Formats: sequence, C-alpha cells, structure tokens
Amino acid sequence: MGATGSIGTSALSVVESFPSRFRIVSMSAGTNLEKLLPAIAAHRPRVVSVKAREDAERVRAEFPGLLVGWGAQGLVDVATYPEVDVVLGGIVGAAGLASAYAAVKLGKTLALANKEVLVTAGEPVMRAAHASGAQVLPVDSEHCALHQALKCGTSGEVSRLVLTASGGPFRTRPIETFGAITRAEALAHPTWKMGPKITIDSATMMNKGLEVIEARWLFDAPPEKIDVVLHPQSVVHSMVEYVDGSVMAQLSPNDMRFPILYALSYPERLPTPLRKLDLAALGRLEFFALEPARYPAVPLAYQALRAGGSAPAVLNAANEVAVAAFLEDRIPFAGIVETVGRVLERHSAGEVLTVDAALEYDAWARREAASVLPAVAAASSSAPA
Repeated sequence: MGATGSIGTSALSVVESFPSRFRIVSMSAGTNLEKLLPAIAAHRPRVVSVKAREDAERVRAEFPGLLVGWGAQGLVDVATYPEVDVVLGGIVGAAGLASAYAAVKLGKTLALANKEVLVTAGEPVMRAAHASGAQVLPVDSEHCALHQALKCGTSGEVSRLVLTASGGPFRTRPIETFGAITRAEALAHPTWKMGPKITIDSATMMNKGLEVIEARWLFDAPPEKIDVVLHPQSVVHSMVEYVDGSVMAQLSPNDMRFPILYALSYPERLPTPLRKLDLAALGRLEFFALEPARYPAVPLAYQALRAGGSAPAVLNAANEVAVAAFLEDRIPFAGIVETVGRVLERHSAGEVLTVDAALEYDAWARREAASVLPAVAAASSSAPA
C-alpha cells in the first residue's frame, strides 16, 4: 500500500533483494504513474489500485489483463486480495485506515508503517486483529526497535518504553526565530529522507507524538510508561527499560529497509544485503531531553492520548489539514500546532468503537481545522516581528 512513496519504494527494493522469498501480489499508488508503471512492469502484480478513474484506465491500457481498481474501494481490494499474506501499510495519513482494517479482519499480517491507522482507530483495529489472529508488525523504525527489545523480558518486567527522536532540523535553532521558519527549512530533515508530510511532522515532532499514541496500542502501554528522548544520530531507534534497570536498545543504520525486512521476514531473520553498522566510524551517540516549549506537539499528543476515545483521531486529522496548509504557505510553521490545539479545545472526546466512528471524528476535525486556519493565519500576520 503506497508503492510509489518512500516506504513503498524501500519495500520494493527489499523484495528485489530476495526474489525467491517474496513476491508482490498487489500494489496501490496515488497519482505517480511515472513510478508506478515501471514497478508494475518489474514485479507483475495481479491487482493494482490508483487514486483516480482516469489513471486506472491508463494503467489498464498499458497492462491488458491486469486487475485495476481506483479510489477507496480499490485500496481495499488490493489489501484483501486472496493471495496476499502480508500487507505493507505505507499510505500516508488516515487514507490508509480502511484498507488496513479490512486486511486484519481477514487475518492477514499487517506490516504497519502508517502510524495514523492506530492513532485514528487503535481500539477497533487491534480488536479486529485479536479476533482474526492477525499479526500487526510495526515498520516505523522506533516501534520496530521496541518490538525487538521487548523480547528481552516479560511485559510485567517492563519499566518504560523510550522512543528516540532526531529532533528534526530545529533542535538547536533559537525558539524566538521559529516565526521565520520557511517551508524549505522545515523540509530539510537532517537524517531521514521522507515524503513532505512526514518530514514536516518530524520538524514539529508531531510524528513523535503520534508514535507515542501508536505505541500505546501496539504494546498495550499506558502513557506514563512511554517516554521520548532526543538522539540526533538516529542510530539507536528506541529502547526498553526493565524493572532491574537494564536498558535494551536496537541499533542499525538509518535506512527504512531494515525495519521493512524485519517485518516481512518475522519471526525469522534473513541475512541482509544492506550496509552494516560501523560503531567505530560512528564514534559517539548523544541523547538530550525533549524541550516541551520547542516541541509543543508532543505534550499535545500526550494530552489527546490521556483524553482517549476520539481525541487522537481529532489530533491527527487536524494536523493533516494544518500541515497541508503550511506546505501551501497559508499558515506559518508555528501555526501547525496552534491549529491542532485550537481544534482539540473545541472537541469533547467520545468513544471510537468502530472504524466508521473514527472516520466521522476524522471528518469533523478536518472541517474544524479548515475553519480555524484563517484565524491562525491572521494572528500570525498581526504578531510583532
């Protein structure tokens, strides 16, 4: 799912390294046919889905006999195709929710890179996975690290989960200059190459807030047992502290193909063709405390997690709208988290027992965020320099 994005292209690279082990049965993409068409030619899937009907017609013309869908139903068809064993969820945002949910309902393994699935509808998705016996394996590097480090003890022996974060491009920038942050500066991540939405989330650290919420569902951990620490090198991907004081960390080069290979081959480990970690060349590992004033998105995410129910879905949807507005130069960088905060203030959390309910709250939050944007923009334009 999301074959032409950064996760999808990394996954195709992993599959190409193990032609006798993995086969692409189905794939979805948005509108990037320039990348999708060569991928179809290389991997010969049985079914493909794209965003728009006219693009689906073009793909059918290029590949006669290929099953080609489009839109929301096309995504579900790709994820639930009978021959599929593992669904790699790499679609950005809440758009990946329905297909991921459909996959776990059928008992398919979900290798999840899309953190918004569990942020938006963690309870119904995990309940469906437990009912069907589906495995949900994390592909986010941080959660993949936790998944591995948690094998060093029992759940009752865990003291806390520690998510690491690079700190993004503004870890040392004076906070008083945040009003002048440009789109180009926010898109210049120091250690990871990702799509624009995820890169902006890394700059605000909303991505880390979403990962805290995701960790709650993946590992059944309360918010008070989930911490965040800054680690600029992005080599220690996360850690688990046990009650005896031992801290288990997972390290690897900052390449998403490592967690993708782990999820695709789990519970086995396959010999990797990827670059190994050279500790001597690395030299040092640094860790710093998170500054809430510099990264207000993180405490806002903890607030939503503690509120529970629909609050995380609202947080995520409002953030998606705000990030899009920033990328279109309609609000300043600081306006992203301000928009999300204003929407959360307007929301009273309710239960999310179904995916449909989650999507209703998602839609409400998008409307509210859109209504808030003009006031956020006006406030920033009238603020003193």
